[in-house]
Amino acid sequence: MQLQIKPWGNSQGIRFSREFLRSAGFNPDDTLTAEAVDGRIILSRALVHRSLRERAAAYGGRLNLSDEVEWAEPEGNEAW
Repeated sequence: MQLQIKPWGNSQGIRFSREFLRSAGFNPDDTLTAEAVDGRIILSRALVHRSLRERAAAYGGRLNLSDEVEWAEPEGNEAW
C-alpha cells in the first residue's frame, strides 16, 4: 500500500483504509505508539493501564476475587 503525507491543520497526516487497519488488528479510537527506527515508522498498540475499578466494570462490577472457581473434571493423568 502506498500512501501520501498530507497537511492536516498545523501537522502532517497519513490516512489508512478501514480494511487495512482492521487487517492489522486496530480499531477506531485505539491508542498507538509511534517510533521512528532506521528510516521506518513503526506503529503499535499502546499499553493502556486500567484501574481495578475499570477492570471490574468489564465483569459487571464484580471480579470474583474470593469465589471458588470450577475448573472441570481431570483429564489425562492429572491427579486431583
